[in-house]
Formats: sequence, structure tokens, C-alpha cells
Amino acid sequence: MKYILSLLLFLAFTLSFSQGPVILTQRDQARVIDELLEDRLRITLPALMRREGFDMWVVISREYNEDPVIETLLPATWMAARRTTMLVAFDRGTDKEMEFLAVARYDVGKAFKRAWDPDANPDQWAQLGKIITERNPKKIGVNKAPSWGHADGLTSNDYDNLIKVLPKNLQPKVVSAEKLAVSWLETRTEKEMAIYQQICRIAHEIIQEGFSDKVIQPGVTTTEDVVWWYRERIKELKLDTWFQPSVSIQRNEADAIMAKRPQPLVIQPGDFLHVDFGITYLRLNTDTQQHAYILKAGETEVPKFLKDAFAKGNRLQDLLTGNFKEGRTGNEILKATRDQAIAEGITPSIYTHPIGFHGHAAGTTIGMWDMQGGVPFTGDYPMHYKTAYSIELNCTVNIPEWKKDIRIQLEEDGYFDETGFRYIDGRQREIITVPRMGGINRQ
Repeated sequence: MKYILSLLLFLAFTLSFSQGPVILTQRDQARVIDELLEDRLRITLPALMRREGFDMWVVISREYNEDPVIETLLPATWMAARRTTMLVAFDRGTDKEMEFLAVARYDVGKAFKRAWDPDANPDQWAQLGKIITERNPKKIGVNKAPSWGHADGLTSNDYDNLIKVLPKNLQPKVVSAEKLAVSWLETRTEKEMAIYQQICRIAHEIIQEGFSDKVIQPGVTTTEDVVWWYRERIKELKLDTWFQPSVSIQRNEADAIMAKRPQPLVIQPGDFLHVDFGITYLRLNTDTQQHAYILKAGETEVPKFLKDAFAKGNRLQDLLTGNFKEGRTGNEILKATRDQAIAEGITPSIYTHPIGFHGHAAGTTIGMWDMQGGVPFTGDYPMHYKTAYSIELNCTVNIPEWKKDIRIQLEEDGYFDETGFRYIDGRQREIITVPRMGGINRQ
């Protein structure tokens, strides 16, 4: 773990003095990913398995038909499962270390040790059955799930094969590990959170670079030009994205007129821009939505009516995160926040989701854009500490100066633990100006 600590110090120093984001080499990224995984397996997983009541977790996946969970258990140099990959985590008791076994021809990373000799026993499934039977677990978790696709990665065929190789007394002990899988995916570690701030900062810096006169020439540049600039910039930095960025415009003209204009729209002075943007780095994802304003001739700042509208978006964020409480469900948080916002004269739409190993990750769902009355199943899941969320929402604001409504659409990544909620790398508090006038407030 000393490598991660020294790396964090290096990142903090270089980000303070560099002109752009600092991205690790592929080799260094692999080292960090593997050390984070080792930390999660040794420290985080035992506590989660005990909390959810499992003493064994079996994860099975075939090459190119990967279980979403197994992708978070493989070492950095494995791009996919190999043939049929079988991993077993067994809790031998609170006074003993966890046992990690790979029913494979070789170790899987540092933790999962090879537990199959094909020469001695060519039947891989029979070996898996033997390993489980010898340990006689009380409750065997497998990734079958009715609510979260993230936790439903075991195929019907592989489930049938597993049941066939178990004695009858163990077959009823094979149950859905949905909540265990979700908790594994949603829980962030201290070491991950130290790194996550750098990842979110990189995303913020790329957004600001794209929303600048380095990229945008009013009257020439289109929204699609900016979108593809973001894609190219991500690749230049040797990062990945989990979705296509989008850039849209709200402006002082009727929506019906805007709809008739040639697409994509050419960005003009006075336009109010919006971006939806995310990156993937060190197996963690970001999801951010921010706004920019194209200054008109003679302007040096954003018009007050847009600033006032933007402040309502920040207020809605505050109402939402103020309702975060351990054990409270997403639907309870949604209702409380909507009630408060409406009482304050804010027209809210809230669709906040967990963030982490996946962009739209597993965990407590707080609304969807088309489900403002509550989300079945995933919205009933209670909030836990040490979890991260994309605070995604919008509010509709009437702008008399434009004789129309606009939407303030915001999304920033944050973290919730025993100390409360905080934004991982701050949030947008001021509308970005193009060209830039002054600094950016992300407190």
C-alpha cells in the first residue's frame, strides 16, 4: 500500500503545478488498480459478507459474457474472463482470514489462488462442487437478482450446472446475493476516495477546457464540434468514457424556431450551454453536467437573470443532499426533497444515481426523470455510509427576459459517510463564461 500513498502525494503535487491533468502510465494504473482490489478483498468484502449474512460467494462468468461483478474482481491485466472463470470467496470465521479460490488453471490476481488441477480432475464444474461441499457453507450467494442488472450476471445455464454438482443438502443454500453484490459495488474505500478526487478534478478540467475560446468560436463552432472535441480529448489523455458526451443550447428565441434551425446548432453569443460528460479512469467513473454562457459583445459577466436561475439549481442540490441519512431509502429522500423544493417555489426533477465501478451504478436510486413519484425496488434500497452518488437533477425556471422557461441541469459527484455528504471535487457554483472572465468557483 506504500505505492498508493506515494502516488497520491505525487498526484497532489503535480496537479497543483501542472498546466493540465496528470494521467498515470498504463503500468502505474495497473499497479494502483491491483492494490485497490487487494485492499477491498481483504478489508471491505469480509465486513459486507457478514453484514448481508453470507459465508460464501460464488461468482461465475464466461469469456465475453462477463458478469458485471466479476469485472471488478479481476486483476488489471485481465481484460475479460477466461473461458469459464469461477471465483469463490469463503468466510472461515471472524478470527480467520477470508479464503479466496479460483477454480481455474492459474491464480486470478494476487488474492484468488488456483484450486483446480485439470490433469487430476478434468471436470471444472465437479471441482467447484467439491470445493463447496468440503467447506459446507451455511449460505451460498450467487449473482441472480430481480432488481439490479449489475447483480444478475450468472447465466441460467451456469446456475443449472452449479446446482447439479452440489449435494441435495447444499442446493437450498444457494440464494440470490443481490444485496451483497450491490454493497460490494457501491461501497467506496478510503484509498479509492483519495484517488477519486483526482479523477473528478480531471473531468472538471476537461469540461472547462472544452467550454473555452480554445475550442469554441462563436458563429462557427457547433454543438457537435464540441462533443467530438471532448471525445478526442479523452482519447488524447488515454482515458475512457462510458457514454457519448452531449452539448446543448438554450437561447433567447422560441423553442419552435430553434427546432427548425439546421442541426447541429452553431453556437452564438448569448447562448446558454449545457454539457453532460463522464470519464473512466482507474476503474472509477465520473458523471458531470455543467453550464456555460457565451458572452455577447460588451458583456463581462453572465446576466443576472441566469445567475439567479442557476442559484435555484444549487439550492435544489442543497435540499437533496441535506436529506441524506443512513437507512433512509431513495424514495423517502426523493419525496422529502420534492416537498421542500415545491414549498420554496422551485420546480424540481430529481434523478440521482450511485457512481463508482459503473456510471449508472448499483445502490440507492433517488428518482428517475420519468419516475418522480418514486422508483420501485431500487428506490426502496436504504442508503449506506461510504457510498458515492452523481447528484443529478434539474429545475425549471421562468425567464421573463426570454419569455420562456429554461432548465438548470446540474450533475456533480459526491460522497456520503459518517461525517455527512461532500462533493468529491466541489461543484459548479458559477456559470462558466466563454471567453473566461475570472476564476471558477467549485466550493
